[in-house]
Amino acid sequence: MKLITLGFVFVLIGILLIMASLLSMVYHAARTGESELRGGGIVMIGPIPIIFGTDVGALKAVMILAILLMIIAITLVVITRYVI
Repeated sequence: MKLITLGFVFVLIGILLIMASLLSMVYHAARTGESELRGGGIVMIGPIPIIFGTDVGALKAVMILAILLMIIAITLVVITRYVI
């Protein structure tokens, strides 16, 4: 039961982070008058990432994050297999 609650908390935190980043981008665009925004994202299906972005700089940052997430996912799978 506690793991289910923890999962919901992580999903809620993720949604709040997305909303905060959107609000900060809109605030920045309104303050500076720039309408060009850039960003990127990852969809992780198991240890396999699907990466998307609007420019090269954003894609580089997202690729580094994807590599880190892949390493963490594979490490957790290997550790779980040998521990249990």
